[in-house]
Amino acid sequence: MPRLAVLALLALPAVLPASGPVIDPATGKVDPATGVRWYDVRALGLEGQGWADTKAPFDRLPARAEKTARPAVWGLSRHSTGLCVRFVTAATTVHARWTVTNKNLAMPHMPATGVSGLDLYVRTPAGWRWVANGRPAAETTTAQLATGLEPGEKEFLLYLPLYNGVSAVEVGVPDGTALKTAEPRPADRRAPLVFYGTSITQGGCASRPGMVHTAILGRRFDRPVVNLGFSGSGTLDPDIAALLGELDAAVFVLDCLPNLTPPQVAERTAPFVKALRAAKPTTPILLVEDRTYANAAVLPAAAKRNADSRAAYRKAFDALVAAGDRNLHYLRGDALIGDDGEGTVDGSHPTDLGFLRQADAFAAALRPLLAPRPR
Repeated sequence: MPRLAVLALLALPAVLPASGPVIDPATGKVDPATGVRWYDVRALGLEGQGWADTKAPFDRLPARAEKTARPAVWGLSRHSTGLCVRFVTAATTVHARWTVTNKNLAMPHMPATGVSGLDLYVRTPAGWRWVANGRPAAETTTAQLATGLEPGEKEFLLYLPLYNGVSAVEVGVPDGTALKTAEPRPADRRAPLVFYGTSITQGGCASRPGMVHTAILGRRFDRPVVNLGFSGSGTLDPDIAALLGELDAAVFVLDCLPNLTPPQVAERTAPFVKALRAAKPTTPILLVEDRTYANAAVLPAAAKRNADSRAAYRKAFDALVAAGDRNLHYLRGDALIGDDGEGTVDGSHPTDLGFLRQADAFAAALRPLLAPRPR
């Protein structure tokens, strides 16, 4: 780690986190060559997984969805997008070891650190602060994420890869240093933000897992997040509506327009919302327009695609509200990634800058929906 980064970590103010039980050291395995004791992160508890009955430990949909979901959706659901682990330790050095399920670690427009890497944050009095990322080097990578951390117990947050699956993830701390589960979130912040959408929701093309807007929002609101982004496949499928209806969410965010043609928007929006509303009569639902293509100012066809999709979406929203849905909400897309054309990799998928701007816009829409309501 660069010297300046180490000095910054040393300067972090002390935090005394509440924690859960100590993980039994006997469940870990010490490496005699390094003195690092390795623990399976499942012992710490996964956050961001909507269902416990998964086919593999780090899947995002239940095993039964293999029979109902489209093959593309099922395949992408096996990516660990949005899954994270919170833990508490006084260790001044933190290691990680993880194995991905796809040997292709990167994409042409998205780096390996986002596709297949890990991302570590620490809680401070000022909120969550980034510490380090785990840079994948092979199908199995062992990495020292950080050293020189300030002494004392701290709560950490470790995000898993966005566009790859994982078959194993371990956290390593010096042998003899306690590793604890994080205390459960307060009851009023335990229900997750549930996002259903496209490649953008899945995190394309964040440089690291903590920079997708869903993760940023999870840290800002200090809530768990369930990320059901499916690249090219966020198409308002009825079976996904049924699955969403099983989740006790704080809010449902539907962000599918980039994967739908205007006729599909008109055809599918109302049935999807009605099915979800039948299962969750009082949960807020936020409909999100597509982001404006970064080059729409100079490509009339791109601007027309945005305008036509939004017109169909708004029409469906207005009809649903007129029919009596009083907890349906709407977020316009024209300001999601800024208006200077600098927020994307390819005109469509956000850079970290685009995701940060998107998080700002989402936060403004979500804040009133998450506010305590009078009884």
